[in-house]
Amino acid sequence: MPDLDILRELMRDDTLVVAANDLHGRDVLVLEETRAKPAYAVTIRGLPSAVLAIKADEFPVPRFRGDRGERKRADFIIFVWTATRNWIIYVEMKGGKTHSEKDIEHQLMGAQCLVAYCRAAGQVFWERAEDFLEEANYQQRFVSVKEIGVNKQPTRRRN
Repeated sequence: MPDLDILRELMRDDTLVVAANDLHGRDVLVLEETRAKPAYAVTIRGLPSAVLAIKADEFPVPRFRGDRGERKRADFIIFVWTATRNWIIYVEMKGGKTHSEKDIEHQLMGAQCLVAYCRAAGQVFWERAEDFLEEANYQQRFVSVKEIGVNKQPTRRRN
């Protein structure tokens, strides 16, 4: 997976989310939103072996005006490579209930622009990487996870 190798070289460690093992030794990807109050996380299970996520909101805000939402970014971008398909999945997580659909769309679109920037950087600065993150090689999906949080109630009644 040359794209995986270039992405690992391109990104600083503090922007990467790599798969970890759960209690049963299976790969999981834990997407943590620590800036939110209270903090929350989403765990993704059943992953292929070649997966990498980027904390997109860790990147500096562009110096654009922002009138059309072009300064926004989603929380995470997940790259998945399998034998049959490659995926880029843009993920925006919201803990509360009051968020406009347009705002979430802008965040997902901003993350797509970040991938375009990464594509350009990889193609320019890595020799023989003219097809790095080429759109034709990837299926793209946009995911919004809203109202994250669980009421802390006992799951069993105590007698």
